[in-house]
Amino acid sequence: MARIFPPDLVQAQSDWIRTYEALARTPFRTVLRRRLQLLSCRIAQHPYWSGGACRSSAAHTELRRQARAALQRKRKSRAA
Repeated sequence: MARIFPPDLVQAQSDWIRTYEALARTPFRTVLRRRLQLLSCRIAQHPYWSGGACRSSAAHTELRRQARAALQRKRKSRAA
């Protein structure tokens, strides 16, 4: 059974993925590195994790999976 993450947490993870991809295409971008740091802090400090949710690597992996799926849906809808 898949975990249900708050939409703002999934959005933050999606933003993190997009920022990381942008940094991979154009390295040495201080603005992008700072954005990654900010998003990493937002994800790590999100209230979801303090509400008794498991902070296991499996939970973080599932969050990334859901964020990537949300990005793919968004990209497909733009292409259509």
